[in-house]
Amino acid sequence: MVISTPRLGPPFLLHLLIWGVLITLLAMQPQDRTQGAEFIFVQTSMLFMLALVFYLNVGWAVPRLLYGRRVVPYLAFLVAAVLSILVVHWVLEENSYSQPQQEQQGSEPPQPGQHGSDFRPHGPPPNNFEREFGPRRPMRQHRFGLFNPAIFITTLLALGLGTSVAAVQRGQREAEMRQALEQEKLTTELSWLKAQINPHFFFNTLNNIYALTLIDGDRAREALHRLSRMMRYVLYETQTGTAPLSQELLFVRDYIDLMQLRLTNNVHVEYHTPEPLHEAPIAPMILLTFVENAFKHGVSTVSPSSIRIHIRQPDAQTLVATIYNTLFEERPTPLDENHGIGLVNTKRRLELLYPGRHCLTVTERTPDNEYHIHLTLTLLS
Repeated sequence: MVISTPRLGPPFLLHLLIWGVLITLLAMQPQDRTQGAEFIFVQTSMLFMLALVFYLNVGWAVPRLLYGRRVVPYLAFLVAAVLSILVVHWVLEENSYSQPQQEQQGSEPPQPGQHGSDFRPHGPPPNNFEREFGPRRPMRQHRFGLFNPAIFITTLLALGLGTSVAAVQRGQREAEMRQALEQEKLTTELSWLKAQINPHFFFNTLNNIYALTLIDGDRAREALHRLSRMMRYVLYETQTGTAPLSQELLFVRDYIDLMQLRLTNNVHVEYHTPEPLHEAPIAPMILLTFVENAFKHGVSTVSPSSIRIHIRQPDAQTLVATIYNTLFEERPTPLDENHGIGLVNTKRRLELLYPGRHCLTVTERTPDNEYHIHLTLTLLS
């Protein structure tokens, strides 16, 4: 089972988009007090200040204060960040604006009646005030003072985006943690179910081999050889969680042959596999419980009985298993206390491994007095 979690996207692209928006807003602000290189210097400084409060908000304020249920300190941090940026912006503009005036103060004003080449050579003639004291200095334009709406809105946007990014990152981490826990739970449950199926199968098989040693030693050795091959499949070929369909069907073939060593001529067994076989991965031992159930409850030592196991592949991704076994009014009492647990666990495995991709139909008594199982699996290549 694969659990998918939506993600916001690569962090690099997300941060690139955010800073692209903030840089655009800084570049589009009105140049009413600073221009040219001074404007670039002030806005670049603001960009570094915004980066400082943005990542401080994402990495410290939101995780430690907001998610730590310290709302008042977090609001204080936001207010302090906004005021700090407004003050720094105002100071930078003041210093950048006063620099040309300082340069003008260092030069001596032209004497009255003197018209140097640098004293308004192409402008209108100076008036009496300018002849006496020199050219007038431009007035400072205190349009907004300390509060600059453009900087204020840009700062709020940076803080809001930082809070949103921190919230999304936390949500993604929690979703990934839930996914990991769910996957671990699923793996543990499947391992537990499989561990219950395997001892149940080997318990019955060893009982059969023990009975066979009292009758025919050669056939018992052959049964042990087949059992060792089946154990090798269970222990080594199924560690990845799936097995090739051909090996799973061979495993069922070995089990049938093993069970037939102790059957009488009153039992008729049919086993048909697809021709040709389309290879595909399948959950290991997913068919065993149904086959084992047929042999366990559909065989009689005195009455004629029949077991028919037909495996088909209508297409490369579909597997259809049909199993019939004869019903008897008096079934033998099982030797183990876990009677029926294999079938229950197999149904649970189907629900976990093939959600929405399997159909299991169990008919406990057909008109022909047979127990019928019909399983359809959609295999993934």
